[in-house]
Amino acid sequence: MAYVIHGACIDVLDRSCVEVCPVDCIYEGSRKAYIHPDECVDCGACEPVCPVTAIKYRDDIPEGQADFVDDNARFFLEPLPGRDEPLGHPGGSADLGPTGVDTALVSRRPASSGGG
Repeated sequence: MAYVIHGACIDVLDRSCVEVCPVDCIYEGSRKAYIHPDECVDCGACEPVCPVTAIKYRDDIPEGQADFVDDNARFFLEPLPGRDEPLGHPGGSADLGPTGVDTALVSRRPASSGGG
């Protein structure tokens, strides 16, 4: 996994990153977007379009945001609330559409205008 979306995306969910992703690997939760670690081709197209600079290369995640590295993968590897199975490898966010749910890390964050 090269790119990760950290907490600054919470309650912003601009979708600019989804629109520019050439491989359709950015999935939409209820309050935040998540990059599929196995589908991402490390092109970096998503990083400059994020209005809150929430997308960073894994090694460049800001201090205090490291939990989002594992959480980004957890979105796909563990069952989300209300689901029996993990998302796994859905094969593209356009076909799946918004999931309407987030990981526990994101869900327990208080509502804000950029949960960073």
